[in-house]
Amino acid sequence: MRAVKRLFLLLAVLMFNAVVAAEGVDAACTQHSLRIAVIPKKSMEELLKEHRSLTERLTRATGIPVEIVPSSSYESVVDAIVSGGVDIAWLGPASYVIAHQRDPRIEPFASLTISHGFFTPAGHHYQALLLVRSETAKAIPDLRGKRVALTDPASTSGSVVPNAEFSALLGEPLGQFFGSIVYAGSHDKSLDALLARKVDAAFVSSVRADEYLTNGLISRDTFKVLWRSEPIYYDPFVFSGTLCPAIKEQVRNAMLNDQAGLAQFLKSQEASGIVPVDHAAYAPLLGKMQAAPAAQ
Repeated sequence: MRAVKRLFLLLAVLMFNAVVAAEGVDAACTQHSLRIAVIPKKSMEELLKEHRSLTERLTRATGIPVEIVPSSSYESVVDAIVSGGVDIAWLGPASYVIAHQRDPRIEPFASLTISHGFFTPAGHHYQALLLVRSETAKAIPDLRGKRVALTDPASTSGSVVPNAEFSALLGEPLGQFFGSIVYAGSHDKSLDALLARKVDAAFVSSVRADEYLTNGLISRDTFKVLWRSEPIYYDPFVFSGTLCPAIKEQVRNAMLNDQAGLAQFLKSQEASGIVPVDHAAYAPLLGKMQAAPAAQ
């Protein structure tokens, strides 16, 4: 009889501990909304439109409102995810490395599988391109002293990789080779500047060049590719260091499973799917960033 009483007492203690633990998890995950920031590769109006189906999917999955937070620069998105001002960010590879250096708890969890394009091969990688109008230059030496557009200092394909890889090819910093360098602010603005002949060349993402081609803004003959970078693993979605595990799991499931519901979002990104990703995919970029000389 005494043994039975001890057994009931043990079961009661175990059940009490389980309830306390569950309440602790629920309390830790109490959150009234989910805020997402996206690096400004294009206009905010366009980004909000493209991400609508994704935010609606995440709202259903988490049971809380999900919103896209307007961002004016790559740096502002990095600041927001590091400070906890947003819960999720869609960063460029270099922006992620910068954010991770500031807060190692920031966690990449998903990236897109890119559809095949004229400028970009299908898969998980893209490239930085140096584009020119055909009448401007036939080869790289023709650009010495010319005006070039970069996107943002924290842009991977629009600044970081060109400063590392293209400068190594030249044997000198970009600022010594080109006559002047302008930061357009986004890949779209760099492409627009090149179309308007405000610059002679532009470093841009191959994915953005493909979107311009798909949308009829350029033809295959509008620009000439004078240089391509080594393949770069595509942009990661990352969690902030303070987002609780339960919501992380809900977001992962919503984005990585049953992707038919995200068809509209994937189409807007010229992508065929979403895959899991981790820090290892972006770690090699850190060495390039540390070795890259200043643009000017």
